[in-house]
Amino acid sequence: MASPFYLGAELDALADSKDENQVQDLTSSPTPAADTPNTGEIGPPPDGGTTAWLAVVGGWCCLFASFGWITCIGVFQAHYEQNQLRQYSPALIGWIPSVETFFLFVGAPLVGKVFDSYGPRPLLIVGTLFHVLGLMILSLCKQYYQFFLAQSVCSAMGASAVFWAANNAVGTWFGSKRGLAMGIMSAGSSVGGVVGTAALPTMITNLGFGWAVRIMGFIYLALLSVALFTVKSRLNHTPSKLSLSEFVMPMKQWSVVSLAISGFLFFLGVFLPYNFLVVEAEASGMDGSMANNLLVILSATSVCGRIVPGWAGDAYGRFNVTIVFTLLSSLFTLAIWLPANNGATRMAFAGLYGFSSGTFVSMIPTLIVQICPDMTRIGLYMGAVYIIQSPTIMISQPVGGSLAGQPGLHMMWMKVFAGLAMFAGGLMFMVARAAHLKNRKRTAAGEGGVTELLIFKLLERA
Repeated sequence: MASPFYLGAELDALADSKDENQVQDLTSSPTPAADTPNTGEIGPPPDGGTTAWLAVVGGWCCLFASFGWITCIGVFQAHYEQNQLRQYSPALIGWIPSVETFFLFVGAPLVGKVFDSYGPRPLLIVGTLFHVLGLMILSLCKQYYQFFLAQSVCSAMGASAVFWAANNAVGTWFGSKRGLAMGIMSAGSSVGGVVGTAALPTMITNLGFGWAVRIMGFIYLALLSVALFTVKSRLNHTPSKLSLSEFVMPMKQWSVVSLAISGFLFFLGVFLPYNFLVVEAEASGMDGSMANNLLVILSATSVCGRIVPGWAGDAYGRFNVTIVFTLLSSLFTLAIWLPANNGATRMAFAGLYGFSSGTFVSMIPTLIVQICPDMTRIGLYMGAVYIIQSPTIMISQPVGGSLAGQPGLHMMWMKVFAGLAMFAGGLMFMVARAAHLKNRKRTAAGEGGVTELLIFKLLERA
């Protein structure tokens, strides 16, 4: 019998090759919006071509400058504790990166609505201005409230705009190669994390905090200038009034809700190794410079973790691959990091976990595009899923910190919590996958697709 992974990929291909006035009409339950011809689309996704791949290049630059900055922000926690903000507690200082990351994700609904109405260009212009301006102000800050407003609010709002502009735009250009394209784009965040984590400590030591931050700001300005001319949407965008009903509409689909819950559970655990791996290693006696290299290893291997799962998702089914890599992240946490008692084991964990957890940046946006019934509303669907997931950014760090306990326990309960949260997320991704397939089956039956119905029945037996 055919493999269920192969059949999942075949179903993805069926959805991607449908009559193009409805690019994703097999990906959700039939609704009036889904059944109405989509006048915002202009033919089938080209799945390549100069403009499409230039959009990927620009998206790579956007994620380097936005999520890549967030990934290396742990460097500042240690610096603040020892320098400008040493009179404040680590917990209070920790609110700066926590709120910054929260703003990156919580801006998704509003940014998505602007994207649906006007496309990516206004978001890129305003986002670049806020992000770079926030960093330049950050380089001059002296007081806690100044660091908070510049880094956690101003810079984060700008980063959110460019991050979601890229995610929403690139997905419109690809069908069967969407996973690969989104994976290549999201690899920019990993490269940005590697560069920032490796370069910032050296620049701070040699040039001072102010110039280190300004140099990063100039690098981001150059990259976002490239994105401004390359990130384009394939859709015809029509301005529309902002209404609460629009934001609620995606929540009427169980496939959307279950996907959002899956991401919520996964996000509860996935950031904890990024936040605590170095602290746990140093508390266990690992040399400080070697411990910092763990983050470099983690970020470096996550480059492949962005691209390879995207390619595999196009070949074997995107939900299938997401489930596998989510469960692998849980397994690596519980089987390797939990009992780790030496540097070699922690390095092995950093490499494996960086690869497996890299899927959370590339695959979840890809899944949202796949289940969205109307590509002219892709921004709203992105926002609906991530507005549910974003509170985990505020929850995960305090919960993980409280569970960390005494360093002598190697932060056992925090590791258990992280592993079990990701395991629960993997199980919920299975529920989301089942809801997605059920919607496809219903649509196929309504359209009289005999071949499609046969595939679904084979899949049910697999």
